[in-house]
Amino acid sequence: MSDHRGPAPPPELASAAAHCFGDRIDLAVEFARLLTTDGVVRGLIGPREAPRIWTRHLLNCAVVAELIEPDARVADVGSGAGLPGIVLAVARSDLSVVLIEPLARRSAFLSEVVESLGLTNTEVVRARAEDCVRTRFDPADVVTARAVAPLDRLALWCLPLCIEGGRVLALKGESAIEEVDAHRPAVLRAGGGDPIVRLCGEGLLDPPTTVVEIPRVARTTTARSDTGRRPRRR
Repeated sequence: MSDHRGPAPPPELASAAAHCFGDRIDLAVEFARLLTTDGVVRGLIGPREAPRIWTRHLLNCAVVAELIEPDARVADVGSGAGLPGIVLAVARSDLSVVLIEPLARRSAFLSEVVESLGLTNTEVVRARAEDCVRTRFDPADVVTARAVAPLDRLALWCLPLCIEGGRVLALKGESAIEEVDAHRPAVLRAGGGDPIVRLCGEGLLDPPTTVVEIPRVARTTTARSDTGRRPRRR
């Protein structure tokens, strides 16, 4: 890992960062540096996001680890800059994390970060989620996604990547309840159970992270929409 220390968490978040990352806090700080330098230059993080990298990104993602069981296999769909996938891999060395990202420039950045941080528990797969379904992809216990798509499309893309009895954890905003109400029928048709809205990091973050949890309760074989057409990403 680079000797150049990245931006440390602000004093008011120091205890939350220590709680989330423990003795791997230096890895989290280095990831913050990579995001706010290379990540900004390469267009993966907006320049205005750099000052709030801990509040809006690192800790917002790290608290989701409280929903993930020990030694789980995690697939992060549309990983982008590694949020939440790399953050979870840093916070939890017991996890096996697969970062699924179709765009070349993003997957290249992810591979460089994985190597720079020495994350032996993490691999990068350059592919769309729906393409992974048609390969010999080892299903995950948990599939994560952040700011990728509405719940109806996420269910189509992510549920087939779960083991039966696995879960999708979708990081959402304050409108999560309304989104669940709007897309519940589509989620059920895709093989999911009733979506549950959970708050992560209560007492650590203000506001806490909103996560929609979707259990996989039925077999799913394709990532197609109800019209029979493969859904497109935005």
